[in-house]
Order: sequence, then structure tokens, then C-alpha cells
Amino acid sequence: MSATARNKAAVQRLVDEVINDGRLDAVAELYTPETAAAAKRWIEPFRRSFPDVHMEIVDLVAEDDQVVGRFLCSGTHRGRWRGHQPTGRRFERVDEVYFFSFRDGMIAGAWGLEDNAKRLRQLGLESG
Repeated sequence: MSATARNKAAVQRLVDEVINDGRLDAVAELYTPETAAAAKRWIEPFRRSFPDVHMEIVDLVAEDDQVVGRFLCSGTHRGRWRGHQPTGRRFERVDEVYFFSFRDGMIAGAWGLEDNAKRLRQLGLESG
């Protein structure tokens, strides 16, 4: 398997096993030791807030040690999120784009953009 294919497979596992299935133990297999704890610090509370979260991969593009993914994310607000009490409302198909950098086949960094304005609007949490 080529390095780019291996890296894309790691992002696929991150989405399927960690984000969608909640297997936080798989983080240690996917992230470098230096970045695994930071990944858990954002994944765990998000899954607690949206326990039925489902992320769909729209596109994965890889080159060298970088993978860029476009995702659609949906979930029901069941726990406190960003200071907001649970609404019980659902957000659907929120756009997210992430850039993952890899070192030795493991995720060494991630940077992304999420349409949180759309998420907040769908949850009835927008201010204005």
C-alpha cells in the first residue's frame, strides 16, 4: 500500500471508528504519541455532547504526507456544548474541511474549518 493510500485509510478509520463509533482507544493507533492526547481532548467532549454524531466523508485527497478531507456532520445535542445546555435538537449535514499531516503513517497534526454558524442555527442557539 502506498503512503498516500495508507494515510487516507487512517482518516477513514478516524471517521468510522473514532468519530462515528466512539472508539477512543483507536486514537492511540492513529495519532502520534505527541498528538493523541490533544485529539482525545476535542473528540471525547464532542461525542459526549452529540452521542449519535455521524460524519460522512465527501472527499479525501492525499499528497505526500497530507490528507485533506471534506465531511458532512450530523448529530443530536444531548450534552453541554460550548457553554450551551442540551437542546435535544439535531443538526444535519454541517460542512467540515480538515487538513491532516502525517509522520511515519500516523496523524501528526490537524487543522480544520467547520460551519458552526449553520450548526448553531440548526440547534436554535444562534445569537443575534
